[in-house]
Amino acid sequence: MKNVSAPSENPIGIFDSGIGGLTVAHAITELLPHENIVYFGDTAHLPYGDKSTAAIQAYSIKICDMLLAQHCKLIVIACNSASSAAYELVHEYVGKKAKVVNVIDPTVDYIREYYQRKRIGLIGTRQTVFSNVYKKKIDALDNQTELFSHPTPLLAPMIEEGFSKKNIMEGLIHDYLSSPTLADIEAIILGCTHYPLIKEHISNFYQNKVTIIDTSAIVAKAVKSLLEYHNLLNKSNRAYQKFYVSDYTEGFSSAAKIFFTEAVHLEQYPLWD
Repeated sequence: MKNVSAPSENPIGIFDSGIGGLTVAHAITELLPHENIVYFGDTAHLPYGDKSTAAIQAYSIKICDMLLAQHCKLIVIACNSASSAAYELVHEYVGKKAKVVNVIDPTVDYIREYYQRKRIGLIGTRQTVFSNVYKKKIDALDNQTELFSHPTPLLAPMIEEGFSKKNIMEGLIHDYLSSPTLADIEAIILGCTHYPLIKEHISNFYQNKVTIIDTSAIVAKAVKSLLEYHNLLNKSNRAYQKFYVSDYTEGFSSAAKIFFTEAVHLEQYPLWD
């Protein structure tokens, strides 16, 4: 089944409020090295986790306009907050112009396959946790998986500011993960795409006794499966990556260089002039 309105050579569009979605972008380029990537970090409005649903939806639609103008064949909402608040709206808005993937549904599918009858923790922004989207979807699996969610709102902004290697981050992680809500879990979902950047710190807290579920690789596999199903994999051996931000930040530039070895050129693209 060939989608003539989105040729296989067209890029994959990926967006997040900031640097977190780079973890997803990196996982996709590792799994699909021939795919072209257009990444948008809405750094002017980060973090999304403390924004209203209406605001996140407005940002998401404006970003999709930009990505569709770049002829993206598939759009990845590489943000749990935007996935919970805006996926249905984005899916309807984009229509047949591009495929749309969020970061929540592939993770729930993974839980269904590998974590039946388990006690699973979830950490994420207030928007992600209080939307109950993960709990509703996991409860609907009816496989006796129990989900225990705890909001960790300060982690994403601290990661954006580059505190991931400082003692203050260790203390914050300890305070959050020591919550009684997360007691006796067997695995924990990193319910924010920023969190793989501090995965080692989280693993150290649990002394490697709790499985860390990093959604980035899970989402990348879902993207590959969708492109294969619709015959949209890029067959060309040449690939490019373009990076746009709504507001230039040193943190984003530094993080992009970590994931992408070649020099990263950032282009500023304000959502509203």
